[in-house]
This record gives sequence, C-alpha cells and structure tokens, in this order.
Amino acid sequence: MAIISIVSIFSLLLWYIYKLTIQSYMNNFVAIDFETANADRSSICQIGITEVVDGILQPSKSWLVQPEGNDYDAFNIHIHGIKPEDTENSPKFPDVWKEVYPYLKDKVVVAHNTSFDMYALRDALDSYQIEYPTFDYFCTLRIARYIVKGCYSYSLDVVLNYLGIEFDGHHKADNDSAGCAKLLLKCLDMDGSTLEELEEKYHFHRGKFAPDTFIAHLAINKKSKTEMLESLEEHPELADEGNYFYGKNVCFTGTCSYGTRKELLQKIKNVGGIPSDSVTKKTEVLVVGQQDYRVVGEDGMSKKQIKALSLLDKGQDIEILSEREFLSRI
Repeated sequence: MAIISIVSIFSLLLWYIYKLTIQSYMNNFVAIDFETANADRSSICQIGITEVVDGILQPSKSWLVQPEGNDYDAFNIHIHGIKPEDTENSPKFPDVWKEVYPYLKDKVVVAHNTSFDMYALRDALDSYQIEYPTFDYFCTLRIARYIVKGCYSYSLDVVLNYLGIEFDGHHKADNDSAGCAKLLLKCLDMDGSTLEELEEKYHFHRGKFAPDTFIAHLAINKKSKTEMLESLEEHPELADEGNYFYGKNVCFTGTCSYGTRKELLQKIKNVGGIPSDSVTKKTEVLVVGQQDYRVVGEDGMSKKQIKALSLLDKGQDIEILSEREFLSRI
C-alpha cells in the first residue's frame, strides 16, 4: 500500500509539473490589432501589438501606417479617429511590417475577431506580395463567448467592462491589443485551461499562417455545419404546436449574444422548428445577431441578410428578427 501511495503521489507531482510547464508556455503570446482606412481590408492604417511573457503584459507598441493613396472613408474615420493628415508622412505597410514581423514569427498570436484582423493582415501581405509569416492564432471573441456567460455583447469594450477589466479606449490599435491580451488571460484563468485544452474542450481549431498557407481560426465548412445540425438532440416531447417557430425553417446570421449558435438552434429544434445553416427558398425566419462592421461593411448586412432581402423582393415570405425578438417568441 505504501508503494502504491508513493507511486500515486509521484504521478500527481509529475502531472502538476507538466501542467505548470504547459500553462507557462501557453501564457506566452502576442495580441495584435489592426485599424483600416477604408472598406478595403488591406488598407491598414494602424497596427498595435501587446506581448505577454509568462503571463505578464509587456508595454504595448503601435505604428501608424500610410494606406495606399492615403485614402480614408468617413465611416472608418468615425470609428477610429485616424485621418489622412495623421498618416501622410507615415511609412507604408512593407516598411512597418519589417518591425512587426519579429514579434509574430513562430509565436502564438491572438486577436479579438480574427475574421477581420487576420484577413486584413492576409490581404495586406497579398497586396504587397510579401511572404506569409509562420504562426498559430486564436480568436478571443470566440473564446470569450464560450467562457464568459451572461454578457449581452462580446465586443471588446463591452466584455472587458462586464469582467471589470480596465480598458483605455476602443478602436485604438495599441489599446485594443492590450485589452485583447487581458481578456485572454482572464478567460484562461476563469476556465482553468490552456489554449490547447480549450481547443479540445470547445471543439474549435486554431488558425495558421505559414508561407503559401492561410487557415482560418474556427472556420466552419459545410461538413462541420451539417455535423453541428445533426448533433442537435431530439426532444419530441418538447414540441409546441402553439410556438411561433413550430414547423418553421429558421436560420441565424452574425454573432449570437445570448448563447452559442448551437444552443439557440437547439431551442428551435426543441419547440418543433427546423434549424438551418443557410438562407434558401425554404427559409421562413432569419435571426440576426451582432454584425462586425469591419467584416460586413458599412451597410452592416451579412451575405445571409442580403440574400434574405433579395428573396423578400421576389415575394418569398421571410421574417427577419433580432436576437432579442427571437428570444421573446421562443
């Protein structure tokens, strides 16, 4: 018995040392943020970076960048406050990239809404025919939605305020990168997990940059969307013929603020509705969550919304609801 106890204690000690080593490694990362001058995602006008070393935030760095033609849209100026005169004497992206690149090479990189930031980086690199760097990346917007429950919005300023984390101001690249870093550290602490463990626990995949390779973080292809729909549980006893969504084909677009996409689709399934992953001629209800202006553009509409409006114009009966309206009827 004594030998078994010693072996057990030794095994626990090894596990504890391993856990601390992994957590220390995964608490070394770089948070990045981009601001753009116009609707072209390659029009980067500011870059912000915050390094985290052994769980400690380092001073943030930022660079102003002159976009091609120093061309700005009024909409973008309204968001971040950067104007043409602020960047008329600033270096262009290739020159700034020489300074930024060493911070990212072979590192773990995070951003809040990688569907914008990493595509902005990709498009800028493509625009100037610069070889892609090598690094893995994660999205704190997605991670926060899994871990931080009850927040009405997961935009960076809102979720940081909800968690009581100090934030110096939104849509300034250095501030946003620091806020992103703080948010990830808080999420890792709340969940008690490393980034690798979060991948396995919440079934997402990191994104990757490498020469001639770009893989989106948490990209959901048609197969995985189908798998998500097929994984919804059957509860025929909960079907409610009196419910607004009973028998209706329902689709979602945007970021869900009141649960994961799967959780809300399960609600539809439970009452006897028909959850769907795309807008088609069968769609009867489109539920619109939060849209990121930097992804959908100035009109604020996703491809699903645009298609739904097109079908409406052709006479199809589709109701477009906000997420709150959806929850009030479910």
